[in-house]
Amino acid sequence: MKRLEARDVKDMNLLKHYRIIRKWAAKNNNITDADLELLIYLDCIDLFTKIDFKMGAYSYSWNNRRWNSLLKEGWIVVWRKRNMTTQKYHIYRVSFKGKQLINRMYKMMLGIEDIPTSERRNVIMKGETYTNKVLKVSIDNVNKDKYR
Repeated sequence: MKRLEARDVKDMNLLKHYRIIRKWAAKNNNITDADLELLIYLDCIDLFTKIDFKMGAYSYSWNNRRWNSLLKEGWIVVWRKRNMTTQKYHIYRVSFKGKQLINRMYKMMLGIEDIPTSERRNVIMKGETYTNKVLKVSIDNVNKDKYR
């Protein structure tokens, strides 16, 4: 099997539109950019503990309520509960909802799927704020780019 090189990733243009796709995902799912990137990190780990979560959260801005909000909103779910004898702690994983969002982002980065442009499926397209108006133009440019 051929090892993937840095040049191969560059030629794929994988990260070319990452920022726009990340903004779309965060705004349409009511989570912060840091929460979304942390979910991507945790999805790569697959099964994790709260200690793994804390280690991953060191890279992002401090938010004392991040763990509870991700659990409450269903982005993280318990995979195995502790029983106080053999299992000393819970093991978690990114929920189906989180995995679907991350998978969709990967498809958009690879050009398999376009960013939605209808106001019903994308709150950015309403253009209510200046930032959304600018992102709206960027989304159109991403969708027109056939070499992503």
